[in-house]
Amino acid sequence: MPDMKKITPDQAAYVMGCSAQFIRIGLQRGLLDIGNAVRMSTRWTYNISPAKLAARQGMTMDQLEREVKQYEAN
Repeated sequence: MPDMKKITPDQAAYVMGCSAQFIRIGLQRGLLDIGNAVRMSTRWTYNISPAKLAARQGMTMDQLEREVKQYEAN
């Protein structure tokens, strides 16, 4: 399977069953091991690794891709 596109905090929240704010704050504080957050002046940018997210949730990359597609369909 080709690499997945960028995972957003909203998509990660859907997969993890939590709020996007939980994802953002967790990444900002270094409490979630699925990526990182960088403050760019007054805004934050998020880099979420599809492989790390899938591993944390105990799913394959194919399963993660299906979950993200399901989120986008809603």
